[in-house]
Amino acid sequence: MTDTDPRFSRILHDHDEIENAAKRIGAQIDHDYAGKTPILVVVLKGAVMWAGDLFKNISIDVEMDFIDIASYHGGIKSTNAITLRTDLTSDVRGHDIILVEDIVDTGLSLQYLISLLTDRGAKSVKTATMLNKQQGHKVAVKADYIGFEISNEFVAGYGLDYQEIWRNLPFIGVVNPEVYS
Repeated sequence: MTDTDPRFSRILHDHDEIENAAKRIGAQIDHDYAGKTPILVVVLKGAVMWAGDLFKNISIDVEMDFIDIASYHGGIKSTNAITLRTDLTSDVRGHDIILVEDIVDTGLSLQYLISLLTDRGAKSVKTATMLNKQQGHKVAVKADYIGFEISNEFVAGYGLDYQEIWRNLPFIGVVNPEVYS
């Protein structure tokens, strides 16, 4: 991307900043879960790139699983309706779980996932999110490990999409409103 890329009004975080956040959070997870083997549950599709960076920076033993939910359904705002698309293959009963999220926006997805995993008997459920959009929260949820706090703007890149594209970009940018208006 150049400074004149019409898709984005600005870059929020570049690849180096994201990697540094993953290192910081990985070290904290190592500390908090020393002697334990948590299951890191990656929320598809958006958290895949973030999860890759995070996994490289965790040295304790961890298990990995994936879950796919949807709340945007192709738009730029959450529909507030959560759909479970692909379920876990792991039995979470009695395990410490760390949800790996790309962004906590409305908080509805996080609330749904915490409730789902708690109902299935997880010993504990914490969240490691790349982005937290506190201003967008519609419910009282709290991410435990946060890469970056961001304002209430529509962002894409580094796993986050706009109509299923731009996930592969090596940065997180604010999408130019002219692109989707």
